Amino acid sequence: MDKIEDCISFLLGKAQQRVTRRAKELLAEHDVTPVQYAALCVLWEKDAQTAAELGARLVIDSATMTGVIDRLERSGLIRRHADESDRRIYHLYLTDRGRALRAPLDSAMEKLNAEVVELLGKDWPRFHRMLRKVGTSG
Repeated sequence: MDKIEDCISFLLGKAQQRVTRRAKELLAEHDVTPVQYAALCVLWEKDAQTAAELGARLVIDSATMTGVIDRLERSGLIRRHADESDRRIYHLYLTDRGRALRAPLDSAMEKLNAEVVELLGKDWPRFHRMLRKVGTSG
């Protein structure tokens, strides 16, 4: 490869950095990070999931997932309850505050999506399909 700027890994990394930076800006008003937003999204779909279920869905290792959960709990967005049959397992529940943030956080991320769609114009549908293909092939 002649230049690093032609490397797919470099290009995807730079794109990811730009999108993540903008997501952080948009979510900062609510003191939520992009990974916390992703965890909340999964809980908005189905409350009372375990950390393992959340981590599997988000493809996050257990140590990282524990940190995300700890921060969400400290922020008052979720609460943990031990499983009655196995006290090593905790189920995660949204608090009222966690549920109330759905609309404003979704709105922030919809704004980010709209910005990317505007940037890409008519190339957006194809780009979206290609991202899914690259992200799910294996």
